[in-house]
Amino acid sequence: MRYLKFYKPYGVLTQFTDPAGRLTLKAFIPVHSVYPVGRLDRDSEGLLLLTDDGQLHARLIDPKFGHKRTYWVQVEGIPTPQALQQLQEGVVIQGRKTRPAEVRVLAEEPDLPPRDPPIRFRRSIPTTWLELTLREGRNRQVRRMTAAVGTPTLRLVRVGLGPLSLAGLAPGQWQDLSEAELARLRHCCFGQSRRPRLGRELQHPF
Repeated sequence: MRYLKFYKPYGVLTQFTDPAGRLTLKAFIPVHSVYPVGRLDRDSEGLLLLTDDGQLHARLIDPKFGHKRTYWVQVEGIPTPQALQQLQEGVVIQGRKTRPAEVRVLAEEPDLPPRDPPIRFRRSIPTTWLELTLREGRNRQVRRMTAAVGTPTLRLVRVGLGPLSLAGLAPGQWQDLSEAELARLRHCCFGQSRRPRLGRELQHPF
């Protein structure tokens, strides 16, 4: 079994092929038969886990287990206390309320590599960085949540997935999980450090 973490750059599709010829994971990851756990939108950046372990994959993406996904989000404007409370309690997007989230305002801009292309700067409109932790992974959820409270997302970087983080990676880099990272991930998914005996390999593309 293989377990990789990857720092997905902006503009890269979370798949290995694209009929339109856009940039995909294939340009960065030469490992065969691993598949992304969940997705990051093309215009989002950050942590992506890839594996051929079907049981672990299924456990991480099943919303009933509520594994954490942590994002640093640059939003347009300054969120009001009411907006932050809405994000924490859940907002209605696409006719369904999101689960409660953990939200905090970052005191300083996080130490991230510059985005290519950069965010359009407008002197007259301030921006704010939030740390937002979700326990579900709906389509474009973070962007829809921040837009719903009046602070559209400008830049979105996933920095955590369960116990995993971006630590040690630059955009476009990948590495196998360390033994310690894998043990923490298995414990997060299965409540034990040893992998369940009934695991299966993924055999189909995403």
